[in-house]
Amino acid sequence: MSSDWIEIHPDVCNGRPVLRGTRITVQSVLEMLAADDLVDDVLEAFPSLRREQVLACVDHAARLMGNQYSFEPVA
Repeated sequence: MSSDWIEIHPDVCNGRPVLRGTRITVQSVLEMLAADDLVDDVLEAFPSLRREQVLACVDHAARLMGNQYSFEPVA
């Protein structure tokens, strides 16, 4: 479960979600995957990570997207 690997602290990376005990943001991992990098590429870029942590980033994003969102025009 992503909550085991993801933490948010206001004083770490401007409060962005990071992998527990690191300063590696969930966003950084997701951006690599979105750029068509493989999980193994992410692990090579961040040798301290484990496969479970990379997958936790995807799970975290999926759970966020599972919430209801609505878009309203901003002036």
